[in-house]
Amino acid sequence: MERIIVGITGATGTIYGVRLMDMLRQSGAYEVHLVMSRSAKLTLKMEHDVDIAHINALADEVHEVGNIGASISSGSFHSKGMVIAPCSIKTMSNVAMGNTGDLISRAADVVLKERRTLLVAIRETPLHSGHLDNLMRLSRLGAVIFPPVPAFYNRPVTLQDVVDQSCMRMLDQFGIHIESAPRWGEEGGVPAVGQRIVGGKAAAVDD
Repeated sequence: MERIIVGITGATGTIYGVRLMDMLRQSGAYEVHLVMSRSAKLTLKMEHDVDIAHINALADEVHEVGNIGASISSGSFHSKGMVIAPCSIKTMSNVAMGNTGDLISRAADVVLKERRTLLVAIRETPLHSGHLDNLMRLSRLGAVIFPPVPAFYNRPVTLQDVVDQSCMRMLDQFGIHIESAPRWGEEGGVPAVGQRIVGGKAAAVDD
Protein backbone atom coordinates (compact mmCIF):
# COMPACT_ATOMS: atom_id res chain seq x y z
CA MET A 1 0.00 0.00 0.00
CA GLU A 2 1.07 3.57 -0.61
CA ARG A 3 1.86 5.62 2.47
CA ILE A 4 0.40 8.99 3.47
CA ILE A 5 1.80 11.07 6.35
CA VAL A 6 -0.73 13.08 8.35
CA GLY A 7 0.49 15.85 10.62
CA ILE A 8 -1.88 17.46 13.12
CA THR A 9 -0.84 20.66 14.89
CA GLY A 10 -2.41 22.73 17.65
CA ALA A 11 -4.41 25.05 15.38
CA THR A 12 -8.18 24.79 15.61
CA GLY A 13 -9.71 22.36 13.13
CA THR A 14 -8.25 19.05 14.28
CA ILE A 15 -11.39 17.50 12.81
CA TYR A 16 -9.77 17.84 9.36
CA GLY A 17 -6.81 15.63 10.23
CA VAL A 18 -9.03 13.11 12.00
CA ARG A 19 -11.50 12.91 9.11
CA LEU A 20 -8.69 12.56 6.55
CA MET A 21 -7.36 9.54 8.42
CA ASP A 22 -10.85 8.10 8.69
CA MET A 23 -11.42 8.46 4.95
CA LEU A 24 -8.05 6.94 4.07
CA ARG A 25 -8.61 4.05 6.46
CA GLN A 26 -12.06 3.33 5.03
CA SER A 27 -10.60 3.21 1.52
CA GLY A 28 -8.31 0.37 2.66
CA ALA A 29 -5.70 1.38 0.09
CA TYR A 30 -3.30 3.54 2.09
CA GLU A 31 -0.96 3.16 5.04
CA VAL A 32 -1.41 6.16 7.31
CA HIS A 33 1.44 7.55 9.41
CA LEU A 34 0.36 10.04 12.08
CA VAL A 35 2.41 12.62 13.96
CA MET A 36 0.78 15.13 16.31
CA SER A 37 2.33 18.12 18.03
CA ARG A 38 1.98 18.48 21.78
CA SER A 39 -0.39 21.40 21.24
CA ALA A 40 -2.51 19.26 18.93
CA LYS A 41 -3.20 16.82 21.74
CA LEU A 42 -4.48 19.70 23.89
CA THR A 43 -6.66 21.06 21.09
CA LEU A 44 -8.06 17.58 20.42
CA LYS A 45 -9.34 17.41 23.99
CA MET A 46 -11.16 20.73 23.53
CA GLU A 47 -12.64 19.94 20.12
CA HIS A 48 -13.53 16.23 20.42
CA ASP A 49 -15.31 14.01 22.93
CA VAL A 50 -13.29 10.93 21.97
CA ASP A 51 -10.18 9.57 23.63
CA ILE A 52 -6.86 10.20 21.91
CA ALA A 53 -6.41 6.42 21.71
CA HIS A 54 -9.33 6.36 19.26
CA ILE A 55 -7.60 8.98 17.11
CA ASN A 56 -4.34 7.01 17.18
CA ALA A 57 -6.22 3.85 16.15
CA LEU A 58 -7.10 5.48 12.82
CA ALA A 59 -3.41 5.41 11.86
CA ASP A 60 -1.32 2.39 10.92
CA GLU A 61 1.63 3.88 12.77
CA VAL A 62 1.85 6.75 15.26
CA HIS A 63 5.10 8.70 15.64
CA GLU A 64 6.03 10.90 18.59
CA VAL A 65 6.72 14.48 17.57
CA GLY A 66 10.10 14.47 19.35
CA ASN A 67 11.36 11.34 17.59
CA ILE A 68 13.56 12.87 14.91
CA GLY A 69 14.86 9.40 14.07
CA ALA A 70 11.43 8.06 13.07
CA SER A 71 10.98 6.38 9.70
CA ILE A 72 9.18 9.40 8.19
CA SER A 73 12.22 11.60 8.89
CA SER A 74 14.18 10.00 6.04
CA GLY A 75 13.85 10.48 2.31
CA SER A 76 14.58 6.79 1.79
CA PHE A 77 11.25 6.02 3.49
CA HIS A 78 8.90 6.26 0.52
CA SER A 79 5.56 7.97 0.84
CA LYS A 80 3.04 9.59 -1.47
CA GLY A 81 3.40 12.79 0.52
CA MET A 82 2.24 14.59 3.62
CA VAL A 83 -0.77 16.63 4.64
CA ILE A 84 -0.64 18.92 7.67
CA ALA A 85 -4.23 19.52 8.72
CA PRO A 86 -4.75 21.72 10.52
CA CYS A 87 -1.47 23.59 10.14
CA SER A 88 -0.58 26.28 12.65
CA ILE A 89 1.34 29.42 11.77
CA LYS A 90 4.22 28.16 13.92
CA THR A 91 4.54 24.89 12.01
CA MET A 92 4.06 26.59 8.64
CA SER A 93 6.81 29.08 9.46
CA ASN A 94 9.15 26.32 10.65
CA VAL A 95 8.70 24.40 7.41
CA ALA A 96 9.09 27.51 5.27
CA MET A 97 12.39 28.37 6.98
CA GLY A 98 13.77 24.82 7.06
CA ASN A 99 13.61 24.67 10.86
CA THR A 100 13.42 20.92 11.39
CA GLY A 101 13.36 20.89 15.18
CA ASP A 102 10.44 18.48 15.51
CA LEU A 103 9.19 15.51 13.52
CA ILE A 104 6.34 17.37 11.81
CA SER A 105 8.63 20.00 10.29
CA ARG A 106 11.34 17.41 9.59
CA ALA A 107 8.96 15.07 7.76
CA ALA A 108 7.54 18.01 5.80
CA ASP A 109 11.05 19.13 4.83
CA VAL A 110 11.84 15.61 3.62
CA VAL A 111 8.69 15.53 1.51
CA LEU A 112 9.68 18.84 -0.11
CA LYS A 113 13.26 17.82 -0.85
CA GLU A 114 12.10 14.52 -2.35
CA ARG A 115 9.66 16.43 -4.61
CA ARG A 116 6.62 14.73 -3.13
CA THR A 117 3.31 16.42 -2.37
CA LEU A 118 3.14 18.54 0.79
CA LEU A 119 -0.26 20.05 1.55
CA VAL A 120 -0.53 22.70 4.23
CA ALA A 121 -4.08 23.32 5.49
CA ILE A 122 -3.29 26.65 7.11
CA ARG A 123 -5.73 27.64 9.85
CA GLU A 124 -5.36 31.31 10.69
CA THR A 125 -7.20 34.51 9.87
CA PRO A 126 -6.57 37.33 9.28
CA LEU A 127 -3.06 36.97 7.88
CA HIS A 128 -0.41 39.68 8.16
CA SER A 129 2.33 40.23 5.59
CA GLY A 130 4.82 38.07 7.53
CA HIS A 131 2.46 35.10 7.32
CA LEU A 132 1.90 35.74 3.62
CA ASP A 133 5.65 36.01 2.97
CA ASN A 134 6.21 32.60 4.56
CA LEU A 135 3.28 31.07 2.66
CA MET A 136 4.73 32.43 -0.60
CA ARG A 137 8.08 30.95 0.32
CA LEU A 138 6.44 27.56 0.92
CA SER A 139 4.55 27.79 -2.35
CA ARG A 140 7.79 28.48 -4.24
CA LEU A 141 9.28 25.40 -2.58
CA GLY A 142 6.47 23.35 -4.08
CA ALA A 143 3.98 23.04 -1.23
CA VAL A 144 0.23 23.15 -1.84
CA ILE A 145 -1.26 25.94 0.27
CA PHE A 146 -4.79 24.82 1.11
CA PRO A 147 -6.84 26.92 3.53
CA PRO A 148 -9.88 24.70 4.23
CA VAL A 149 -12.41 27.16 2.82
CA PRO A 150 -15.90 25.61 2.70
CA ALA A 151 -17.96 25.42 -0.47
CA PHE A 152 -21.67 26.19 -0.33
CA TYR A 153 -22.80 25.29 -3.86
CA ASN A 154 -23.35 21.73 -2.63
CA ARG A 155 -25.69 23.11 0.07
CA PRO A 156 -24.06 21.53 3.15
CA VAL A 157 -26.45 20.78 5.98
CA THR A 158 -24.13 19.48 8.69
CA LEU A 159 -20.62 20.22 9.90
CA GLN A 160 -19.68 16.80 8.51
CA ASP A 161 -20.77 17.95 5.04
CA VAL A 162 -18.47 20.97 5.25
CA VAL A 163 -15.49 18.95 6.52
CA ASP A 164 -15.96 16.14 4.01
CA GLN A 165 -15.91 18.50 1.03
CA SER A 166 -12.64 20.09 2.14
CA CYS A 167 -11.05 16.72 2.92
CA MET A 168 -12.11 15.35 -0.46
CA ARG A 169 -10.46 18.33 -2.18
CA MET A 170 -7.28 17.89 -0.11
CA LEU A 171 -6.97 14.24 -1.12
CA ASP A 172 -7.52 15.21 -4.77
CA GLN A 173 -4.14 16.95 -4.59
CA PHE A 174 -2.52 13.55 -4.02
CA GLY A 175 -4.41 11.89 -6.85
CA ILE A 176 -6.65 10.17 -4.29
CA HIS A 177 -10.28 10.52 -5.31
CA ILE A 178 -12.74 9.68 -2.56
CA GLU A 179 -16.28 10.76 -3.36
CA SER A 180 -17.31 12.12 0.03
CA ALA A 181 -19.16 15.19 -1.29
CA PRO A 182 -20.96 16.28 -4.47
CA ARG A 183 -18.62 17.56 -7.18
CA TRP A 184 -19.29 20.51 -9.45
CA GLY A 185 -20.61 19.54 -12.87
CA GLU A 186 -19.91 15.83 -12.48
CA GLU A 187 -22.13 12.77 -12.49
CA GLY A 188 -24.16 12.66 -9.31
CA GLY A 189 -22.84 16.09 -8.36
CA VAL A 190 -23.92 19.71 -8.56
CA PRO A 191 -24.96 21.04 -11.99
CA ALA A 192 -22.53 23.63 -13.32
CA VAL A 193 -23.83 26.86 -14.84
CA GLY A 194 -25.62 25.88 -18.04
CA GLN A 195 -26.14 22.27 -16.91
CA ARG A 196 -28.82 20.17 -15.36
CA ILE A 197 -28.70 16.61 -14.02
CA VAL A 198 -30.40 14.07 -16.28
CA GLY A 199 -30.39 10.41 -15.27
CA GLY A 200 -27.61 11.06 -12.77
CA LYS A 201 -25.40 12.77 -15.34
CA ALA A 202 -24.61 16.42 -15.95
CA ALA A 203 -26.13 17.56 -19.22
CA ALA A 204 -26.41 20.87 -21.05
CA VAL A 205 -29.63 22.76 -20.43
CA ASP A 206 -30.44 22.66 -24.15
CA ASP A 207 -30.23 18.82 -24.32
